[in-house]
Amino acid sequence: MSITAVLLPVFVQVGLTFALLLRLGSSRVAALRTGSVKTADIALGERNWPKRVLQIQNAYHNQFELPVLFYALVILGLLTRKADMLFVVMSWMFVVSRLVHAFIHTTSNTVLWRFQAFVVGVMILAAMWIVFGLRVFFAEAGL
Repeated sequence: MSITAVLLPVFVQVGLTFALLLRLGSSRVAALRTGSVKTADIALGERNWPKRVLQIQNAYHNQFELPVLFYALVILGLLTRKADMLFVVMSWMFVVSRLVHAFIHTTSNTVLWRFQAFVVGVMILAAMWIVFGLRVFFAEAGL
């Protein structure tokens, strides 16, 4: 599999993180400009931001949790040359689940839907790690 094909889902995931960061920044500036939050209040804790800003903030922070395991796996997949078509397809499935999760998180924030998108991503990523682990094990065992 080409390096570009393996890394493209990573670039999309990173793009999602930056998009959420930009959205978070603009929503915070808007909250300050409209006066819906005071500088003194936010200096006392980030939970003083308006609910809408917190939604985006939580979606942004979420990109530094589960996706970290994805980034590590992609690096290992490239280094060990175990990243094949199945790896790329599963990577795209994981990234799509993260896009859906972030969309739900920043719009309706329906917890059940958000949780379902999260679980789908967890299951895909867990399967990716299992497949990767088995491939490494069997390659080392000469099977």
